[in-house]
Amino acid sequence: MTELILAVDTTHEFGSLALLRGGEALEEMLMHSPEGFGQILFARLAELLARQACQTAEVDCFAAASGPGSFTGVRIGLAAVKGLAEATGKPVVAVSNLAAMATFGSAAMRAVVLDARRGEVYGAVYDARGAAVAPETVMPFTAWLGTLPDGEIEFVSLDFSPFAAALAGTRFAGAAVTTAPRALAAAVGRIAGERLRAGKAADPAGIDANYVRRSDAELFWKEW
Repeated sequence: MTELILAVDTTHEFGSLALLRGGEALEEMLMHSPEGFGQILFARLAELLARQACQTAEVDCFAAASGPGSFTGVRIGLAAVKGLAEATGKPVVAVSNLAAMATFGSAAMRAVVLDARRGEVYGAVYDARGAAVAPETVMPFTAWLGTLPDGEIEFVSLDFSPFAAALAGTRFAGAAVTTAPRALAAAVGRIAGERLRAGKAADPAGIDANYVRRSDAELFWKEW
């Protein structure tokens, strides 16, 4: 029997849930909650499992998008899968949102970019196998362009329109741009399944958030 994966993404205003069997999504559910997912997440999970006639005890591995994104949203998703995994004795995989987005590209090198606000972006570069070519970072978009490796680059983003004009006059003018979907849970689940099969799933206590940038509270504390 192929593994059953339950994946959660609550890192942004548009979150998602997915149930996958052997890497194939049985169902993916997009959620929209501008006020956060703390009050609705478990109800939506129950609805998904009920429609698929599945119990949490049948899940082989739980997965969560670990960021970057909303600090509160990241914590909600990770806490949910940790709790479910501890209750069922199953492993957990935490997957970077940027790595999940990269799976929607098709080029040999995929530069993933996500709006980080404050005039900055979260960015990283992955190859076609999902391995990091350039580490995840946060900086202004034009500065990030200067760090990208040589070679043909495909940009992958949820919404590239705020950045498109900055490519003019650079070596990336005319580069391919792919729009990743808002629902990333199935992509998170597929990566989690690969890691589970490779023996890289973790005990619930062993996973952590992928904030990339420190929270406002930490930044203000350091400045003070």
